[in-house]
Amino acid sequence: MDIGIGLPVLRSDPGLSIVDWARRAEERGFASLGSTDRLVYDNYEPLTALAVAAGATTRVRLITTILLAPQRANHALFAKSAATLDRLSGGRLVLGLAPGAREDDYRTGGVDFPRRGRLFDALLETATRQWQDGGDIGPRPSTPGGPPLLFGGFTRPTLRRMVTHGQGWIGGAQGVEKFRSLVPAVRQAWRDAGRAGAPRLVGTAHFALGLDAPQRLHDSLTSYYTSGTFTTESIEAGLASPEAVANEVAAYAESGCDELILFPHGGGLEQVELLADAVGW
Repeated sequence: MDIGIGLPVLRSDPGLSIVDWARRAEERGFASLGSTDRLVYDNYEPLTALAVAAGATTRVRLITTILLAPQRANHALFAKSAATLDRLSGGRLVLGLAPGAREDDYRTGGVDFPRRGRLFDALLETATRQWQDGGDIGPRPSTPGGPPLLFGGFTRPTLRRMVTHGQGWIGGAQGVEKFRSLVPAVRQAWRDAGRAGAPRLVGTAHFALGLDAPQRLHDSLTSYYTSGTFTTESIEAGLASPEAVANEVAAYAESGCDELILFPHGGGLEQVELLADAVGW
């Protein structure tokens, strides 16, 4: 199982350098760097943050986990932005996409919340066609056909989008048991669609390590999950000790997860070192 680490993008700290974080994460052997998405929150915009990380690294994958795709109302411009990052990073971009469930993000952005599913489908049609055909809009992505697409969520439309456009699925950070319970439906949808091979399964988790880790993690997650269906599950599933991290990594690997991305909450650059130590590197 690959292990990735999230960029320090939640409650953005101007004193913590994404460049330093990304370089150290690559040096310590993490397979990917993740970046999550909100509008009504003090976090960095995901594609911009990953572009900064791309310039500081050469190997790690750059994953949006997840990007609120329907918020990108100009579909051709979104496709161009993603193709640009894919090209400049040498084909390292992976787009994890989902519609999101927080109405405040859509209301503030002036995007119709009830229509987000239809907007998502329209964006996918435009972007995949543009990446494949090019036409007058460049650049061509380094990855043939465009960046790999992973889809987050637990609904029938999520599975439909995954088998139509994607390479896999991203589970929310509600713990390994929740992840395990949803995997069979994802794999069955893949088989029913006649897709070859198997979907890539990506898990996500939250962590804090070191001094005052439990309190930092609780405070940060409570702030982040101010609304949403899985608030309690997500807060309770956070990992605040090396033992908890090691046990969760082992459980995700046993569940069939292909990649686990752990997002930091608080602390500084030492969180990269502490997480690498906790997973046994």
